[in-house]
Amino acid sequence: MIKNYNLNTIVLNSRKKQAKILRIFRKVHRTTGAFLFIFFFIVAITGFLLGIKKNSGGMILPETKKGTSIELRSFLPLDSLQAMATRSMADYLKESSPPEIDRIDVRPEDGIVKFTFKSNFYEVQMDGATGALLQIELRRSDVIEKIHDGSIVDYFLGFESGIFKLIYTTIMSFALTIFTITGFWLWYGPKKMRKS
Repeated sequence: MIKNYNLNTIVLNSRKKQAKILRIFRKVHRTTGAFLFIFFFIVAITGFLLGIKKNSGGMILPETKKGTSIELRSFLPLDSLQAMATRSMADYLKESSPPEIDRIDVRPEDGIVKFTFKSNFYEVQMDGATGALLQIELRRSDVIEKIHDGSIVDYFLGFESGIFKLIYTTIMSFALTIFTITGFWLWYGPKKMRKS
């Protein structure tokens, strides 16, 4: 009788502990979800858009044009192409000084060179062999990416260190980890309680 009583007490205490843990996890899960709801929503939507950017028909990411030659040795020197690209961009934006280059993407398989800029979200595509301007298009994917990782705040406030992005991604990563752990326990905990 005493052994049976002790066993029932142990089981009861164990279930109370599990129920308490479940309540804590539920509260953490609910509070984190309520506090960061809008950020999770933004990350989900922008993540989806970034996932489909190459299949958006040029709406999110400009389609890559084709140049006249795929032979890299026939390409003009990069400094010449860069000068033409920055001049084309300045003319397009009606600016007196050429914008600063952020990235140069050489695509020998397409016969082109792409240029992106630090001060805007445009892309210039030049024929690598002739230097002909193929297109100037807005890279909406770059804006979406900056929203996705929080660096849009750094961009508009001029924080070159990327401090906001660092804080934002740390918080979101930590929150997603908490969500995963508490969500798993909210699913698994009741199953464990029923077994005991």
